[in-house]
Amino acid sequence: MHQPNAILKGGPTFQLTDEDRIRFIADTTIKVKILKGNRYEHFEPTHTTITTDNNQLHVYTWTGYTYVAE
Repeated sequence: MHQPNAILKGGPTFQLTDEDRIRFIADTTIKVKILKGNRYEHFEPTHTTITTDNNQLHVYTWTGYTYVAE
C-alpha cells in the first residue's frame, strides 16, 4: 500500500468523507475523478501542499461532477 500524498478539498460533504479525501495519487500533476455513488467527483491539482501526520500532501480542488453513463 502506498503512503497518502494528496488531499481533496471542496465538493459535497455528503459524497466524500474525511477518509475519502486523503489518498495516494500516482501522478499528482493530472486531474482525477473519484467514483462516488452514481457520479464522478472531479478534482484538479493546485500548486499548494500541506503537511499532516508527517506526510506532505498535494492539495486538489473540486471542479464539479459528472454522472455515470448508463
